[in-house]
Amino acid sequence: MDQPTFRVSELIAVMNQTLEYAYPSVIVEGEVASFKVSKGKYVFFDLKDAEGVLGCFMMVYQLRHAIEDGMHIRVVAQPRLTAWGKFSLNVREIVPVGEGNIKRSFELLKAKLEKEGLFDPARKRTLPYAPSRIGLIASVESAGYADFLKILDARWGGVAVEVADVQVQGVGAASQIIHAIEYFNQQAELPDVLVVVRGGGSADDLAIFNDELLVRALASSRVRTLVGVGHEVDTSLADLAADLRAATPSNAAQLLVPDRQAVIKELTQRERRLYERLAMRFAALRRLVDDAPQLMVARIDAAVVEHTRRLHHAQRLLKQLDPKVVLQRGYALVRTTQNTLVKNVNDVKKGDLLTITLAHAILKAEVTHVEREK
Repeated sequence: MDQPTFRVSELIAVMNQTLEYAYPSVIVEGEVASFKVSKGKYVFFDLKDAEGVLGCFMMVYQLRHAIEDGMHIRVVAQPRLTAWGKFSLNVREIVPVGEGNIKRSFELLKAKLEKEGLFDPARKRTLPYAPSRIGLIASVESAGYADFLKILDARWGGVAVEVADVQVQGVGAASQIIHAIEYFNQQAELPDVLVVVRGGGSADDLAIFNDELLVRALASSRVRTLVGVGHEVDTSLADLAADLRAATPSNAAQLLVPDRQAVIKELTQRERRLYERLAMRFAALRRLVDDAPQLMVARIDAAVVEHTRRLHHAQRLLKQLDPKVVLQRGYALVRTTQNTLVKNVNDVKKGDLLTITLAHAILKAEVTHVEREK
């Protein structure tokens, strides 16, 4: 049987076609070594275990978790033979494996995003009170999804919930959640709030919520965001980027809508207090109405007394001004023949005839002498 003869580049192409057919995608776990970023665009590192080493390559925009040498990670990749004859893994996705590695990746990426201001409390928005329309991102088969809807309906009810069913762990989960966020943000009529929920799990299960692109998608969402992932002790970068963090999916529902029983109780108490205030006001007005006749009579009597007092005072004043009273005190009215009242020495001259009115007599007299008082 004749053996085929290949040029080098042809054999490389055939090998890659064979690998692509047999292993279009592989998942490999190992320890990171020789990690470096070249020209700000290309990522190179080795993935190793005790018996072997594999070279890995990816674009920097695909690096969605912070990694460093010594970290244990899981990669989703395509096996390739490079033009230089070197076997390599073209990496599409990286996830840290193990609680220690996940924590270290979390801290590295947190420091980077914190420096950019993604977690700044000043950029957090207040969620609307009792939203009428919710965009929910969750796995419809998960307990967290069921808990959220159960508490939501029990507390308030009548809320329109549009669900984007996504994976919430494993390969591709972060990308599905990102696409769901984009879907809700592109709607003509935006939901009032966007909620991402997932129940508890291991550190590996929850690692997708530390995905850099997912965190950035939440931070840049046009719709206000609420994230309720894991248990109360679990904190992810997605929690820090959201407008509000809930401890659990059930807590997310509690934070989102009020308790209608508590609202009814509060409204009932307010209604009772309002009724009591109205009753007190009515009683006070009723007393005023009942007391009004006596009050009016009393006020009229007081007004009559006051007017009578003023009248008597006026009478006394007028009496004091009565010319007859003045004459009785020894004064006299002096008039000329023209009946002009004599007020000063200039009003008379020698020879004038005067009429002098006393209290009980009228005298006629002639002026024989005029002398000014010195």
